[in-house]
Amino acid sequence: MRQSHQLPLVGLLLFSFIPSQLCEICEVSEENYIRLKPLLNTMIQSNYNRGTRAVNVVLSLKLVGIQIQTLMQKMIQQIKYNVKSRLSDVSSGELALIILALGVCRNAEENLIYDYHLIDKLENKFQAEIENMEAHNGTPLTNYYQLSLDVLALCLFNGNYSTAEVVNHFTPENKNYYFGSQFSVDTGAMAVLALTCVKKSLINGQVKADEGSLKNISIYTKSLVEKILSEKKENGLIGNTFSTGEAMQALFVSSDYYNENDWNCQQTLNTVLTEISQGAFSNPNAAAQVLPALMGKTFLDINKDSSCVSASGNFNISADEPITVAPPDSQSYISVNYSVRINETYFTNVTVLNGSVFLSVMEKAQKMNDTMFGFTMEERSWGPYITCIQGLCANDNDRTYWELLSGGKPLSQGAGSYVVRNGENLEVRWSKY
Repeated sequence: MRQSHQLPLVGLLLFSFIPSQLCEICEVSEENYIRLKPLLNTMIQSNYNRGTRAVNVVLSLKLVGIQIQTLMQKMIQQIKYNVKSRLSDVSSGELALIILALGVCRNAEENLIYDYHLIDKLENKFQAEIENMEAHNGTPLTNYYQLSLDVLALCLFNGNYSTAEVVNHFTPENKNYYFGSQFSVDTGAMAVLALTCVKKSLINGQVKADEGSLKNISIYTKSLVEKILSEKKENGLIGNTFSTGEAMQALFVSSDYYNENDWNCQQTLNTVLTEISQGAFSNPNAAAQVLPALMGKTFLDINKDSSCVSASGNFNISADEPITVAPPDSQSYISVNYSVRINETYFTNVTVLNGSVFLSVMEKAQKMNDTMFGFTMEERSWGPYITCIQGLCANDNDRTYWELLSGGKPLSQGAGSYVVRNGENLEVRWSKY
């Protein structure tokens, strides 16, 4: 459990495993801030009907110092509703995000964390994740991305957690870092951020642990960084377009674990800016996830005791005037092929508005034939998550889920963000990871 004892003297040998944690950061120059406007358009103009969808955006904007008063007030009210009315339904990672968003810096909303005992509740949810792992062959209630968020929030906000449990469960070869045989870059990146925070707490004497914990955490971090860099593409993206922002954060805080020529940060930055100009980040959560890294920020910059900064003026954004987005000239329709594959394949052709997302196709197919294409979903901070189709439901303990594909290839975007194209072959497949 978390204690305020000093770290015992462990000798010079142990300190050879402690990097200096000097960050290697590249960020968008002020004269190029205009190239970030599409991200802000997406975040500002989106419809936030559910508080969990607003959390990522609040966290991102506050972290980089963009204060758009009317929008912030609306989203904070939705987060307050979640805190007051449906906290028991919120997953551990979503609660961690709420805490991070409310406590980015010193502000009035920070009091909600303590008024509603959110740290205590996160400790309980985190422990439930650990207990589920012990009972179900290492599988958490949610996933390792959320588990890493839990550790990060507890670490940053002085919550109780067991360093021994972190060391035990965050080994780099753990199956939960993978989907099948594919390493999950964003999961690994969030684990690096969490482990870096824990390590700093150990070094500063905020947490008591045995001599081996600090050494193991450094070894784990180095291995995860190597895995992240192994997913670097020729154009500089890491994993895929949408995992690159969090990978950048992880590499910012772990520069002592790789050589300078292992990663060209400026190339990655330039490629992401090109992706932005081509409309890749049309989902507010995707836009929110990439913005902090582009501004040279990481989640380790969250500090509930520091003053909030303001960068709104640098973007020429009025606090009460939203950025406008030009409406499409006219509405047109496209046709796509849609199928559900379990033991057999159920197929239909669906017509939707041009610019529709995968979820719209599923909803249209459901209206056409609820028996074959009926589904349920949950609204999560990362967007809609497909839970059941034909009554067959995803199960974390069994590591089963509904996989989205196009042309037989898995998609890197979710049902609520992937924009479909005319004539595309879309599939939802019952899968195991």
